[in-house]
Amino acid sequence: MQALSVTHGFFSKLSATLVMVAALLSATVSATASAEQMVTQGDYMIHYNAFNSSFIQPDVAASYGLQRGKTKGMLNISVLQKQADGSTKPVSALISGDVTNLIAQKQTLTFKPIKETGALYYIGEFGFTDDQVLRFDLQVQPDPNMPAYTIKFEQRFYID
Repeated sequence: MQALSVTHGFFSKLSATLVMVAALLSATVSATASAEQMVTQGDYMIHYNAFNSSFIQPDVAASYGLQRGKTKGMLNISVLQKQADGSTKPVSALISGDVTNLIAQKQTLTFKPIKETGALYYIGEFGFTDDQVLRFDLQVQPDPNMPAYTIKFEQRFYID
């Protein structure tokens, strides 16, 4: 997969938007579906959060080739590797997954890498209907010589 290279100004917009989304979601979702979730596997920290694409400003979405809409959701994943000095650095990963509704209708997620100085995000897009619970089943493989890590979670989505 080839990562998209964008300017620092766009990164600032995306970072600010993702922080805003995390803040908004933390105020609006239940404790069982937190705004940003993280799992630690060995030396890797995998951050992930799913949200309604309408939270992203139109110009920011357009600059990254992302589709916005009332019934479009986005899943953001980043993988950090712990360093010997205690810091972390973003690393690339092979990421795949599916999202399934409660009547077993499945969507395969395709992730778009967005690479920045000091950051690497993978964005997957999916559709949903109002008041719909979706089950996410993800495989994240930061080291191609090791098995992928599985992440599963559920989240309810609403149309704005």
